[in-house]
Amino acid sequence: MWEKIVSAWKVKEVRNGLLFVLAVMVLFRITAHIPLPGIDLVALRRFFESNQVLGMLSLFSGGTISTFSVVALGVAPYITASIIFQLLGMIVPRIEEIQKDGEQGQRRINQWTRLLTVPLSILQAFSLISMLRQSQMQILTRTDMFHIVALICTVTAGTMFLMWLGELISEKKVGNGMSLLIFAGILASLPQSASRFLATYDQSQWLYVVIYVAIALITIVGVVFVNEAVRNIPVQYARQVRGQGTLSGGVATHLPLKLIMAGVIPIIFAISMLLIPSLVAQFFVQARTVWLQQAAQWVLVILQNQWVYGLLYFFLVFAFTYFYTAVIFHPDKIAENLQKQGGFIPGIRPGKPTSEYLGIVINRLNLFGAAFLGAIAVLPQLVQGAGGSQLLAIGGTSLLIVVSVVIESVKQIEAQVTMRQYDAY
Repeated sequence: MWEKIVSAWKVKEVRNGLLFVLAVMVLFRITAHIPLPGIDLVALRRFFESNQVLGMLSLFSGGTISTFSVVALGVAPYITASIIFQLLGMIVPRIEEIQKDGEQGQRRINQWTRLLTVPLSILQAFSLISMLRQSQMQILTRTDMFHIVALICTVTAGTMFLMWLGELISEKKVGNGMSLLIFAGILASLPQSASRFLATYDQSQWLYVVIYVAIALITIVGVVFVNEAVRNIPVQYARQVRGQGTLSGGVATHLPLKLIMAGVIPIIFAISMLLIPSLVAQFFVQARTVWLQQAAQWVLVILQNQWVYGLLYFFLVFAFTYFYTAVIFHPDKIAENLQKQGGFIPGIRPGKPTSEYLGIVINRLNLFGAAFLGAIAVLPQLVQGAGGSQLLAIGGTSLLIVVSVVIESVKQIEAQVTMRQYDAY
């Protein structure tokens, strides 16, 4: 490990990229502590601590929303815009064609994603401010129209600024920029969470501390193991005669299928789906219509229940793992490409039987992968609900994101180092 770190640091481009990413993260954390005027931060913190679903929104934004800084929304609107275009690629044939159009098509999709981020930022900022205005904690000290418009414009500009920083990080090829910004927000919240826990700790909680630490270690080991797990499907290529009797082919290789192809995307989808009913209910909690007000309060109470929240979270992660894998993995196309190249899976006929076989294999892999992601996501919440402990240091979702981002960044750095070594020869 240390040899890899030293070799990576010796490569000038990699070293400059790492230093640049570090500087951007420091800049991000500085902007995350620039509060907006007219906000009671103490009341805001209590409001988010009293609602675990909104606490997930703070995680999704990289921890910036709990301080309501100039970058309060984080990169959440950009991620939402990216998800929208991924879903549209399944529904709209024209967008699907553009996505398949190589680098030029990807540039167009990226540009549309940036443009969609602006109205989504405005909408999310307005929704958040409206929710804070309806709160009984008097979070907003100023509610005049000019101040509200200024807040929305500032938060939207902050989101676009973070989007720009994230793309600059991605260009350095040492990790995904948006993921690294969320990663920085999660790590920055650790000292505050640890100090808050230590301030309220008593000796009766020692068992839950041990359980929570054990879950954290199991999560780290499990995520690394499962993230690297691959099912190799054997593939044989038939011999072909080319040119003047030259034989080619006849190579035995394999088709690697990752155990969890979707990565952390199901977690992000699940968080978004859990946030929508809570945010909508906050709008109607003070409605004049009695039944509407009661329905909104019922939704908020239900989502505050640890067991209901955990079951919903697990189910959504499980379902979205299957859904997103179906978006990115197409057995029909893989079977078609194998047949065109003269390849086949031993014991399986080319064409439709190969497609069906690959579909069965990926469904079996998804069964374990989806269950693993769901369990990792909800185990800390279930332990906290069972013991009544206020362990808020870091949850399973946070660990999952942190470990996945680190693995992705390490792989990109290793690829950069390997490429430079080949160039040297």
